[in-house]
Amino acid sequence: QVHLVESGGDLVQPGGSLRLSCAISGSISDIYIMNWYRQGPGDKREWVAAITRNGDSAYVPSVKDRFTISRNDARTSLYLQMSDLKPEETAAYFCNAVLRQDQYWGQGTQVTVSS
Repeated sequence: QVHLVESGGDLVQPGGSLRLSCAISGSISDIYIMNWYRQGPGDKREWVAAITRNGDSAYVPSVKDRFTISRNDARTSLYLQMSDLKPEETAAYFCNAVLRQDQYWGQGTQVTVSS
């Protein structure tokens, strides 16, 4: 079992920055990959970024060079640093933990990009 709690969502102006956090507890050593997803109003959930157990990271092309996924050394926190945010990136952002035979989701944190 893994428990995930996101935080850090807020209202931010276009071009602004925001840092999301995801607190991780439970069977942390069983996690293979941690992901960030987002889901805008009326949209399907979209994968945004991932970080593997080895620390390798990957991004959807639309956020590459603007978003950075990271974690603390204890692997109890996952972060998403976002910069140059765009209105179309308004969404609920979710962290996701993938284990060998299961995956877990947080409840999401809302990011609204608007002037």
